[in-house]
Amino acid sequence: MVFALVGLVVLALLGAVHRYVWRRFVGDTTAPGSRLRRAGTVAAFVLPLLSVGAMTSGRVGAPFWLQQVLAWPGFLWLACLLYLTLALLVGEVVRPVLLRVLARRDAARTGAESGTASGTPAETSGTPTEVPDETRPRTEKLVTSGSTGVSAPPEAVARTACDAPDPVAEPETEAAATASAPPGTTPAPALVPQPSRRLFVSRVVGGAAAAAGLATVGYGAYGVLRGPSVRRITVPLAKLPRAAHGFRIAVVSDIHIGPILGRAHTRRIVDTINATSPDLVAVVGDLVDGSVADLGSAAEPLAALRARHGSYFVTGNHEYFSGAEQWVDHVRELGLVPLENARAEIEGFDLAGVNDIAGETEGQGPDFGRALGDRDRGRAAVLMAHQPVVIHDAVEHGVDLQLSGHTHGGQLWPGNYLAELANPTVAGLERYGDTQLFVSRGAGAWGPPVRVGAPSDITVVELASRQA
Repeated sequence: MVFALVGLVVLALLGAVHRYVWRRFVGDTTAPGSRLRRAGTVAAFVLPLLSVGAMTSGRVGAPFWLQQVLAWPGFLWLACLLYLTLALLVGEVVRPVLLRVLARRDAARTGAESGTASGTPAETSGTPTEVPDETRPRTEKLVTSGSTGVSAPPEAVARTACDAPDPVAEPETEAAATASAPPGTTPAPALVPQPSRRLFVSRVVGGAAAAAGLATVGYGAYGVLRGPSVRRITVPLAKLPRAAHGFRIAVVSDIHIGPILGRAHTRRIVDTINATSPDLVAVVGDLVDGSVADLGSAAEPLAALRARHGSYFVTGNHEYFSGAEQWVDHVRELGLVPLENARAEIEGFDLAGVNDIAGETEGQGPDFGRALGDRDRGRAAVLMAHQPVVIHDAVEHGVDLQLSGHTHGGQLWPGNYLAELANPTVAGLERYGDTQLFVSRGAGAWGPPVRVGAPSDITVVELASRQA
């Protein structure tokens, strides 16, 4: 019941946002019945349907090719919707300012033209000229066919002027102007209707918002498709022996192999890791978004990982959406060592790993007692745990350093503020008691293949001994 209500609220919110975006980009800038308005209205219905299809196709077991077809436009539109909406909200502040500036400019221009029109030839040439008295009523001659100069009263002139068409409201076409011009004279140019001030401002603000939003998404997508950069940090551990000083762990999380990021993405990550020549590789969960049957071949480049002490893997929450047991077996076949609530003794420290808390629904959740309970606490302990929220369990079990991911660093600004509400640390290194927590921003992206304000990375964590 709760999930149904949340779903309805989300759908209502998405509907309201799409309505707002349509109004500002289409309704306020195009003419009713025009091709642009029809195209914009169709897009306003099709794009959200593609997004819903992209988010649900994998969960309902749709063919993988269909997931790929829906993923690119559906997920990219979600990112575009976010930044187009943010740009439009900024435009709401600019819009009244532009309207006020244009109104003042037009008022000043009208005043200047009125002043010029009321000037007299005498003021211009210096020669006295008789000026008609504009305050007295003027009589005009109405000349009809077969008559000669009969004066008409002012009331008739006024009626005639009122009945004349407004040249601004109904501009003459060029053909009509030519036809009505007297023989031997040059016809006056046809009047071109100008957009209203409000329409002009709507188009300027809409164009600027579209440029800013789409450029942001484009740059964010380029960063993901280019591949993660390498960061390096040094973490001192009090219990680390001098012999292990300078030990380098390549930490990679949230690779998210899926319908969008496939084999080439995996290969870029493996090449980047190998180029750092690490002593150990730690793959900290959320490796995939799909089944082994669909994505097994895309994960195969992981077999090329090279590290002196091997490569280790723990599950993330997305593994439990994708068949965690099958993926644990598959990564083992690729040469990685899964740490399922288990521990390995490495040169100078213990490396432990726990299952993700999402595994609790399958009876495979984290078990800190099994992973850390019977170890020698005189040795330094490094824990691989996908979600940062288990840091308090790590503190209780005497862990010196926890390596996590999951947050993506927020992935899409201002998502980092939401991530802060659910995680003790969103990205980087922080201390909790005697335990240090490092959270990676991840090497891939979930949903939209876009990152804004949270670039993807692989981090080389160099352990430092205080005895060195």
